[in-house]
Amino acid sequence: MTVQTPINEPLLLRADRDGVAWLTLNRPQARNALSVGLMAALDDALAALADDPSVRVVVIAGAGPAFCAGHDLRELRANPGAEAYAALFAQCSALMLRIVRLPKPVIARVHGVATAAGCQLVASCDLAVAADTARFATPGVNIGLFCSTPMVALSRAVGRKPAMEMLLTGELIDAARAREIGLVNRVVPEAGLDGAVAELAGRIAAKSPLTLAIGKEAFYRQAEMELAAAYRYASEVMTRNMLTRDAGEGIDAFLAKRAPSWTGT
Repeated sequence: MTVQTPINEPLLLRADRDGVAWLTLNRPQARNALSVGLMAALDDALAALADDPSVRVVVIAGAGPAFCAGHDLRELRANPGAEAYAALFAQCSALMLRIVRLPKPVIARVHGVATAAGCQLVASCDLAVAADTARFATPGVNIGLFCSTPMVALSRAVGRKPAMEMLLTGELIDAARAREIGLVNRVVPEAGLDGAVAELAGRIAAKSPLTLAIGKEAFYRQAEMELAAAYRYASEVMTRNMLTRDAGEGIDAFLAKRAPSWTGT
C-alpha cells in the first residue's frame, strides 16, 4: 500500500559532510516509490549540486525499510492515459540521464529492496554499495508491465544474459548475486553500510574535482562509440586534461613525493 509522506515532511533530505552530499529519498511508508513529486525533488537537487563547488561526490540513499520500490503504482493508476504515462516515463528518463551526466560521481547506498525503477536508479548511479541484506528485481513482468525503461540502465550496467534473466523472470536477486553480475560494487554488513559508503565517497572526494568531471563524462561517451573512435576521443580528452592546472600539479606532486593541492582548474 502506498502512503504519502506527511505533508510537513520533505520528500527529499540533504546532508553535506566533508565534500559529500547525502540525498535521502524520504517516502518511507511508500518504500520510497518514485512519485512525480519525489522525482522532481531529486532532479532539482541534482541540478543544484552540479554547480556547487563545495560538493565533490553525491550519495543517494533511502529512508525507512527500503531503498526504492520503483514507480508509485497507485499514482500511475490514478492518472490514466497516454499523455500522463508518457510524461511520467519521460520525467523518469530525464532523471536517470541527470545522474549519468552530473559532473560528479554518484554512489547508491542500497538497503532493503531496490525494484523496478528503484533498480534502475541503482544501475544509473556510477557506483553502488549494498547491505548484505539488500535485494534487487525488475518485477514488472509479473504485473503485465515489462520493465522497459529500467532495462536501459540495467542492460548497460550488467551483461545481457543476467539482465534478460532479471527482466524475464522478475525474480529477486540477493546482494551477493548483484555484485557477481556487476550491478553493485561492494556488499557489506548492514550495520557497516554508512561507514563503507562514507569511506568510498571520501576517497573519491579527495581527488581533483575537475579530473573527476572530465573522466566521468569521457567514460560514458566512449562506451557508446566504436573502438577506434573511442580511442580518438579518449586521446583528445587526455590532451585537454593534460593542459589543466590540476594535472600539472598532480604530476609535480607525485614526482616531488608530496600531497597535491587541487584547485579544480
